[in-house]
Amino acid sequence: MELTSELTCPECGATHVETMPTDACQFFYECPACKTVLRPKPGDCCVYCSYGTVACPPVQAGDGCCA
Repeated sequence: MELTSELTCPECGATHVETMPTDACQFFYECPACKTVLRPKPGDCCVYCSYGTVACPPVQAGDGCCA
């Protein structure tokens, strides 16, 4: 299981490598570059599934969405 994901801000295009939590979903993420608060896209459970290079741990494990 991969626990790091590179998030890409849809507003400014900045990328940041973050460690994903294994015990909770992350519904909000503030871009360090432009301060835009990211939220999951409709149908996604967390910001990693919407804007990351790697899906969240529950999705990777085949357990479905963490929501």
